[in-house]
Amino acid sequence: QVQLVESGGGLVQTGGSLRLSCAASGRFFSIYVLGWFRQTPGKEREFVAAIRWNGGSTNYADSVKGRFTISRDNAKSTVYLQMNSLKPEDTAVYYCAVSRVFGTDKTTYHNWGQGTQVTVSS
Repeated sequence: QVQLVESGGGLVQTGGSLRLSCAASGRFFSIYVLGWFRQTPGKEREFVAAIRWNGGSTNYADSVKGRFTISRDNAKSTVYLQMNSLKPEDTAVYYCAVSRVFGTDKTTYHNWGQGTQVTVSS
């Protein structure tokens, strides 16, 4: 079993930056892909970015391409989401999760973390 803990959220002004972390512990060999999703009240959880644990291939939602960067530090068992040029519409609770599929469908992800709040003020 893999446990995931997100951190790094907070309040930032429009145009600012934040770096989220997702620390993994447990049975790492079961991790193929780690993804970031976000959710606002009353809306579906939506895909943000994903990275292959081995090899490092990445995928991004169109809404964050060019502004967000996902990366991993295998030695620290941590995946990061660097968020630049933040907009009010990026405000959400951000979650990380693992999957055996390199995709964007949240139903293929599991072992969700508890989430970290990101608020972008206008």
